[in-house]
Amino acid sequence: MELGSIIHFLQDKTILVTGATGFLAKIFVEKILRVQPNVKKLYLLLRVKDTASATQRLENEILGKDLFRLLKEKLGTRFNSFVSEKLTVVPGDISHEDLNLKNSILWEEICNQTDVIVNVAASTKFDERYDVALGINTLGVKHVMSFAKKCVKLKVLVHVSTAYVCGEKGGLVLEDPHQFGVSLNGATGLDIDMEKKMVDEKLNELREEGATEHDIELAMKDLGTKRARMYGWPNTYVFTKAMGEMIVGTTKGNMNVVIVRPTIVTSTYREPFPGWIEGLRTIDSLVVAYGRGKITCFLGDIKAVFDLIPADMVVNAIIVSMVAHANQPSDIIYHVGSSVANPVRYLNIREYGERYFMKKPWINKDGTAVKVGKITIMSSIAGFHKYMYIRYQLPLKGLELVNAASCHYFQETCLDLNRKIHSIMRLVDLYKSYLFFNGVFDDMNTEKLLSKAREGGGVETELFYFDPKVIDWEDYFMNIHFPGIIKYAFK
Repeated sequence: MELGSIIHFLQDKTILVTGATGFLAKIFVEKILRVQPNVKKLYLLLRVKDTASATQRLENEILGKDLFRLLKEKLGTRFNSFVSEKLTVVPGDISHEDLNLKNSILWEEICNQTDVIVNVAASTKFDERYDVALGINTLGVKHVMSFAKKCVKLKVLVHVSTAYVCGEKGGLVLEDPHQFGVSLNGATGLDIDMEKKMVDEKLNELREEGATEHDIELAMKDLGTKRARMYGWPNTYVFTKAMGEMIVGTTKGNMNVVIVRPTIVTSTYREPFPGWIEGLRTIDSLVVAYGRGKITCFLGDIKAVFDLIPADMVVNAIIVSMVAHANQPSDIIYHVGSSVANPVRYLNIREYGERYFMKKPWINKDGTAVKVGKITIMSSIAGFHKYMYIRYQLPLKGLELVNAASCHYFQETCLDLNRKIHSIMRLVDLYKSYLFFNGVFDDMNTEKLLSKAREGGGVETELFYFDPKVIDWEDYFMNIHFPGIIKYAFK
């Protein structure tokens, strides 16, 4: 593996980015434009019907974000003309063959000009509809791979996956290229074509029965969860992403393909500025629920390692791996995480969260501050259910009896308590596999990539940082991540 100047490589290159409105994709686009203004073109594939809708989404969901403020300050009045020259929005959909571009006037241009494809498109909801998740996370990969083979200048394709395609397997999870095209957690009998056929048949059956769209959505969500757990994955997201990797393995042929597997992605560590985030990223849902006074207890192994990595480090690793494997035969996986190099534990996050929200309490819309206390951690499912029954569900039953006897005088209180219980139980169901996850992610390939990136030294080493060992987790959570959640996730 040879790695020359990253900045030089990016000059005059054309890059196709799928899932361009996603969290990581936006950071990737901003980084490329900021560090190499002489990039030739970035085609941004957006899931819309026409160019007008794509342009609107570009303005509202990408360029309109605070993420681009440094670039806007740097370019001033030239910003609009610059992005018009460098960015081309492409209405398309990876869940369709040929990315739904066959009739586009851009089809031939993209096929003839593209040097790099970065596939970031994904549905990241843990409980997504199975038909949607399968279409994007699995079959979408098949369509991207097929399209890539038509790009005559293509040097490399980077497929962004997730480290948790390993399922609930613990221990040391390897960056193993031999896992391409096989079931990553040892599941047997998995046939992707049969999964697609089953989904289609179920949808047809539901529609013939006259099911409402709401009923169809619930049925598809339930089906995804059942299929995932049947084969040993905890949720629809990681199940369909794992099948996407299998497709990479069976279709890549001689193409240069890199799989980047981030762990739990958090707010930016440094660039374009610290703390930028969009939406709540996995563990943040628990943190915010605690800060808002919605939960006082939770479930998990207090000593377990939570593998977290800031988003800008993930993007830098994507860029460096892209350059390192361009025009060089590659069959490689990169874990981008912190569990081996610089682990942070559940107990650390609990401590930081308690300290932060006790010092800087959440302010409700009416101006009142939410008072929080120590959070109770249950170390077993049985203990958790017992606690919930005694602390919440039993009092609720008593309150419901009083409410019925008093002409529903306590109706709002009952509803509020019921919502809190439902919120806790839903979070537990979604995240319990990760709250007890005892695996760590081998990062030897990533370490080698980092060493290569450092060989050049100087400015590029600083620009394309992704070493988790530099992170002071206490400082990051207290002064960057938690303030970032408050500022950006609830803006």
